Amino acid sequence: MKQSLQLKLGQNLALTPQLQQAIKLLQLSTLDLQQAIDEALETNPLLELEEESVDKQPELLDEITSLNFSEESISSSDEAYYSEEKVDSTEASVNSEIETSWDSTLPTSAPSGQSGLSDEWMEKSVVTESLHDQLYWQLNLTRFSETDQKIAEAFIDSVDHNGRLIFTPEEILASINLPEVELDEVMAVLHRLQHFEPTGVFAKDLRECLLLQLRQMSADTPFRDIAGAIVSRHIDHIATVDPKKLAKRLRTEEDSLRGALLLIKSLDPTPGARVDNDNTEYIIPDIFVSRKKDRWRVELNPDTAPKLRINSTYAELAGHGNSANDRSYIKENLQEAKWFMRSLQSRNETLLKVASKIVEHQQAFLESGEEAMKPLVLADIAEEIDMHESTVSRATTRKYMHTPRGIYELKFFFSSHVRTTEGGECSSIAIKALIKKLVQGEDTSRPLSDNKLGGLLKDNGVVVARRTVAKYREQLGIPPSNERKRLI
Repeated sequence: MKQSLQLKLGQNLALTPQLQQAIKLLQLSTLDLQQAIDEALETNPLLELEEESVDKQPELLDEITSLNFSEESISSSDEAYYSEEKVDSTEASVNSEIETSWDSTLPTSAPSGQSGLSDEWMEKSVVTESLHDQLYWQLNLTRFSETDQKIAEAFIDSVDHNGRLIFTPEEILASINLPEVELDEVMAVLHRLQHFEPTGVFAKDLRECLLLQLRQMSADTPFRDIAGAIVSRHIDHIATVDPKKLAKRLRTEEDSLRGALLLIKSLDPTPGARVDNDNTEYIIPDIFVSRKKDRWRVELNPDTAPKLRINSTYAELAGHGNSANDRSYIKENLQEAKWFMRSLQSRNETLLKVASKIVEHQQAFLESGEEAMKPLVLADIAEEIDMHESTVSRATTRKYMHTPRGIYELKFFFSSHVRTTEGGECSSIAIKALIKKLVQGEDTSRPLSDNKLGGLLKDNGVVVARRTVAKYREQLGIPPSNERKRLI
């Protein structure tokens, strides 16, 4: 077999380290991005935070302009990031009613800070005590013997965030490992603890929780005794029982029964939840959307990523360091710093492009609510911004938009569509909103079945099958009609 050389011309896609970094930063959430930036600042001596003086802030605000993407806004290095996609090389038109802003100046990697913007959305952080802290504080103010103190601490440790006991008194007795203590003493400590605030804590179930709250009311509270009888004997059937039969069983009038039910409704089934906020999660929006002078304005949150710059002192050593190894080390870190900052800028550009198109499509939702939501898929946005669907997917995953109607994940604005009787399309989110509205306005004594909901939707121009109505109803957490029936 004779050996020979052949020349072939072809195209292939290579995921360079820079491209991999850009893709990774694009799909990171705000918190993960902060960690990546902190890590880069710690490992690369040529990266540093850019501290802006307060005097320069008004000048930066004046530089905010409408978003126009052209060849000049994408450098040759940026094209390497998205070489697998079609990069928009012509000026992209943006709806005249939508304004967007960002800072395109390198080496800055984040949008310019905007005075007073954060105060509109950021919740004030207040240091509050947990439920266990409050219970221990009350325990320290209560006179207990040394043994009872240990029993009380065991009970407090077995309370969940709702204020319910997760262990029985028998299990508490076994856990404290005090042979001289009997169950009666454990129960006595429990009864004292059940007078702690918030009222209703240290209950084993819902029935006991409500009874504790009723018992601590004044004896002359209207309908208190009737409410206690209902909770004790009929709480499992309180929603579906015939009021006349229930009043007859309790030997009372229907008006008194209604008053007792209103009193029960005023009780808190999870008293500990309003105190214990350990599981509170805060969402930092990536995009701000606001309406000013009949124009929708789309802006990046300047607090999601700090502004970075190259350390000029270290950068000067790249050309005349002490040794070849030093110069090589500085040049390598300088290149990595530039790629990192450009990746952040490219992330901001892509995120703002996607958010602007979403707002352009969903202006009706921003103005009228979920019932006006239009059907939208990733391919629609990808085609308009001339990028791949996977890029749009990365840009919308775990990214949040602050709107006048609340904070939503960007994925929320994408939904499938259903044909209407007029030949148009209706978003699945809009259909869910209609179902929710119909259920909220139904007669609770004769709730709407899935078939009736489908008929009412058809009257509104939306044709969906009964199984589709059932699927949307379950996704909304709405029980079926037989469980929604209320005779009282």
